[in-house]
Amino acid sequence: MSSVPQNKGELVEAIRSISSKLSIDYQSIPSDLSRELGIEGNVKNTDVSVCDTLSYLIGWGKLVLKWYRLKSEGKPVNFPETGYKWNQLGELAQSFQSYYKYWDFVDLQLEFKSTTEEILVLINTLDNDTLYETFWYEQWTLGRMIQFNTSSPMKNMRTKVRRFKKVNGIN
Repeated sequence: MSSVPQNKGELVEAIRSISSKLSIDYQSIPSDLSRELGIEGNVKNTDVSVCDTLSYLIGWGKLVLKWYRLKSEGKPVNFPETGYKWNQLGELAQSFQSYYKYWDFVDLQLEFKSTTEEILVLINTLDNDTLYETFWYEQWTLGRMIQFNTSSPMKNMRTKVRRFKKVNGIN
């Protein structure tokens, strides 16, 4: 399998695989370390917590679902999100962190799992043509838009979370 999913089956496998590995990593981190800053943030020279990484992944997952819902209803979609442009993704990430700031670490993990499952359910309702043979947003297919905002950031976040675990002596 190439590193970038090329079809429905590869997309489902990429999301399932990385989300389950990431969930195992999250479960190994003690709650009392979950709000410690120490992970490179999405805004230059900022550090975020393990909880913030979950907020980020949940935020993007929920946006993917929102984009699909609005587009399916024939409503306009403000990409990436109302009030943000593509060159403001750091600020958008901070808005996710702010939204989930007071959520418990365990609740964030459950929300991540549930959001990921919702995305997988959505993918499973669609055929390969819808996902990979039709432009959905500018030059991107829906499959690529989903991957850009799920499995790709999950891989990136897993690297950061594993680095945090290593620095903090967590196996």
